[in-house]
Amino acid sequence: MSNYRRAYIPGAAYFFTVVTRHRKPWFDREERVEILREAFQKTMSKRPFRIDAIVVLPNHIHCIWKLPEDDKDFSGRWREIKKMVSSRLDARTNERNERSVWQRRFWEHLIRDESDWRNHVDYIHYNPVRHGLVRRVSDWPWSSFARAVERGWYPADWGATEPPAIAGMDLE
Repeated sequence: MSNYRRAYIPGAAYFFTVVTRHRKPWFDREERVEILREAFQKTMSKRPFRIDAIVVLPNHIHCIWKLPEDDKDFSGRWREIKKMVSSRLDARTNERNERSVWQRRFWEHLIRDESDWRNHVDYIHYNPVRHGLVRRVSDWPWSSFARAVERGWYPADWGATEPPAIAGMDLE
């Protein structure tokens, strides 16, 4: 059995990559992305956290969460989100009573400082272009980019070229 070490820090911000099992494109349609949105909303209503940035691609998700000051349990939140989505997308289970929607684990990165946060926000928003899904960041429908533009974090035409700070970052 693997011995994973996660940095559980109350009130911290984390970057996550969560991947579908065998990279199956479960989130290639609006109705499936809506199931994911609902799972996030239900989980957030019971166990609050803030989403600073998110992108949903057909076979994986990247996001940054900020946890409440007295809470460090991001794993429990992911477990709930994954369970809710899985129960609605695929009722079949394997011999371990697992559904086939998600990889068993996820990757997290503890955000260290403002620069680290900015680089990961940029990575999230540029990801659909990097994967060749769209030519412009603003064309991807399942991203927090439009909200970030409204907040003044980016100009609307941001991402015409890959930002130098994220060139070479591979967080898949």
